Amino acid sequence: MEGNVYSFNKSIQISGEGYPSDAEGENVLPSEFALLQNYPNPFNPSTKISWQSPVGGWQTLKIFDVLGNEVVALVNEYREAGKYETEFNAEKLSSGVYYYQLRAGDPSTSSGQGFVETKKMIYLK
Repeated sequence: MEGNVYSFNKSIQISGEGYPSDAEGENVLPSEFALLQNYPNPFNPSTKISWQSPVGGWQTLKIFDVLGNEVVALVNEYREAGKYETEFNAEKLSSGVYYYQLRAGDPSTSSGQGFVETKKMIYLK
């Protein structure tokens, strides 16, 4: 009795383009704006900041000191709807409390789709 041998290859091509998707291949876009707490917090010398935007638009992510002075703009560009993460390295700064603020979209547009949120983080040397 002879048996049949079957084989097949399954491949996945990754282009780096398009929208994030779940395991079933459906587009997964955020349904609301969100600025997440940085991690780790407290941090030394770097931390990750994550956010999401349900609409495309101009986005700025800025770091401020306790006096409200802008320390650095980490993001200042147009971005499509999606989830994002960036790293902030405070190695050249003094220890202390800092604030990060996300501005996304434009609340003055007819859709009213805009977002501003500020969160606190602590840098310990």
